[in-house]
Amino acid sequence: MTDSIMSKAATMEIPINSNGDSRTLAEDDGLEQATKIHWNLDEKDLQQVMVSGPNLNETSIVSGGYGGTAEGIIPTSSIKGPTILFNPDYLCRRQAAAPNSGPSMHHSNSNPSMTEEATRGIAVEKFDTMKKWSINTYKCTKQMFSERFGRGSRTVDLELEAQVDVLRETKSKYENILRLARDLTNHFYNMVQTQQALGDTFADLSQKSPELQDEFGYNAETQKLLCKNGETLLGAINFFVSSINTLVHKTMEDTLMTIKMYENARLEFDAYRADLEELSAGPRDANTMVRIEFAQQQYQVQREKYERLRSDVSIKLKFLEENKVKVMHKQLLLFHNAISAYFAGNQQQLEQTLRQFHVKLKPPGSDKPSWLEEQ
Repeated sequence: MTDSIMSKAATMEIPINSNGDSRTLAEDDGLEQATKIHWNLDEKDLQQVMVSGPNLNETSIVSGGYGGTAEGIIPTSSIKGPTILFNPDYLCRRQAAAPNSGPSMHHSNSNPSMTEEATRGIAVEKFDTMKKWSINTYKCTKQMFSERFGRGSRTVDLELEAQVDVLRETKSKYENILRLARDLTNHFYNMVQTQQALGDTFADLSQKSPELQDEFGYNAETQKLLCKNGETLLGAINFFVSSINTLVHKTMEDTLMTIKMYENARLEFDAYRADLEELSAGPRDANTMVRIEFAQQQYQVQREKYERLRSDVSIKLKFLEENKVKVMHKQLLLFHNAISAYFAGNQQQLEQTLRQFHVKLKPPGSDKPSWLEEQ
């Protein structure tokens, strides 16, 4: 009878936690799952980590409803702390074996060797660029001094260089025309302003001098008419100056920039040509043949660049000459007709000349800032 009661009591075990309260098995499974997740352990590792505390069978409460005694029962208040204890030594070994595992590791997985290789590649590329520039500069400087001291030869295109010299001389003369036209504009502007002030003074005196009213009035009207025609002529001269300025400082300057690039390419071409000739005249061993082959490649590259820029210069010089003739034909005709009409006193002819060349005059006082801009 006693054995039957004890076996029945042993089947009524109630699991308890650290505080002696009963919980469901789902909460124990949650604790185990949390342990797995936090330490990144599998089922086998978890069994090694967990060290059994007091056995739940030993801490079970035996129901006294079957006549059992209180002997051998472990009170729940004597159990403190969790029923699952962690083995710190095993955890340390686990973390040392897998340093990148676990949620506490937030560093990037970038490989330091890859970063070092990329940095080294950039440095090598910069060094190669500097090396090529230094070699090219040395060869061009050597060629330039050789030409100046008469010890080196240079490639000459007589026809093209003659056209370049004519362009430089033409640009210098056109710059002189531009400077003189600007001086004329400034002087004529001052004269127009003086005529306007003189006309205002004559008009004022015609009102205050009854005995000379007619004489002052005639002169006031004449000065106002001259001032009006002078402003019209100023519009024509300003248009002439603007067109010459565009021709000299934009069109011609662009062609001269291309000529400068052509001259630099010619110097580089001659430098590499001289280097190839010097290597070809020396001994022909294996090392020299490799250098000659490399020099031949560089020579071909510089030759193609030189010929391409020479073609560009020839085309630009041709178009520049056509554009110059067209622009100067129009501007010189405008300048002649406007000056002639003004000094002939032909106001209608002067205005017709400006309409013919589509010159728009600015209204008086348009150059002055508005009262809002002055605030």
